[in-house]
Amino acid sequence: MEMTKPVPWWKTLARWFDSAAVAEPADGADDRRIDWPRVVPFIALHLSCVAVFWVGVSVAAVAVAAVLYVVRMFAITGFYHRYFSHCAFRTSRAAQFVFALLAASSVQRGPLWWASHHRHHHARSDQPDDAHSLRQHGFFWSHMGWFLTKRNFPPRLALVPDLARYPELRFLDRYDALAPLLLAAALYAAGELLAAFAPTLATDGPQLLVWGFCISTVLLYHATFTINSLAHRFGRRRYATSDDSRNNLWLALFTLGEGWHNNHHHYPGAARQGFYWWELDLTWYGLRLLSALGVIWDLRPVPLRMLEARREPPRAP
Repeated sequence: MEMTKPVPWWKTLARWFDSAAVAEPADGADDRRIDWPRVVPFIALHLSCVAVFWVGVSVAAVAVAAVLYVVRMFAITGFYHRYFSHCAFRTSRAAQFVFALLAASSVQRGPLWWASHHRHHHARSDQPDDAHSLRQHGFFWSHMGWFLTKRNFPPRLALVPDLARYPELRFLDRYDALAPLLLAAALYAAGELLAAFAPTLATDGPQLLVWGFCISTVLLYHATFTINSLAHRFGRRRYATSDDSRNNLWLALFTLGEGWHNNHHHYPGAARQGFYWWELDLTWYGLRLLSALGVIWDLRPVPLRMLEARREPPRAP
């Protein structure tokens, strides 16, 4: 049997900047080993939040962190999820790239990787080969363990031929660290400029970097991850889907509407996930605004026949 040659360490580390760089191959489809060289930046980003005790806090820094959380969460939920994964509306090629760039700055990989794994999740939801099923693999794995493995590092390109035909999206996907690095550099530079020309704001480069990038990104991480984990365990089921998806108001608040997860699994193609007016879906409102401005169009509604179809029978008291 032919032995696989070990990959040089420098090629392994090159994947921090180029996801297509040569890496140690996975040992078959069931390889669940953590891809430690690739995980180091993920761990470092979490640890960097501790630097808040050195850089301090200011109203300006917290405001920047909050704005970047909301803007990037919208780019993930509205575009990585509802647009790239489910084609729930249409837009121009330019707008497609701009929002893909914003979403990529959230450090959740590129649009092809994100959409392809999500499409696979819907095709195999809570079945044994669902990469992040809580039912099959447990909380930690569904929350974040799955994307730290060698098996799930590459995009599932066969599932996204419609996206792979755009070279700019392939570029963002291959060099997935570029957008986050540019955002981090811009925040540091902005902080230093504010320290020099607007000292009353009491902020500087290191503070904006820690709050605007590190803390905001880590919060964004775990809010997004809860949809794979908590939204398949806690909440109510309106529809009798084949998976464990649930509707959860609290998760919907943190994720701008993604918490209406049972609705979404019942009819994934809709541009809205809060099916009724009382189900707060901030991403849907943002998409409606972009539609009114002509940035996007053809938002797919929830068909009336789907609203009452396959209702979960009420549980006995």
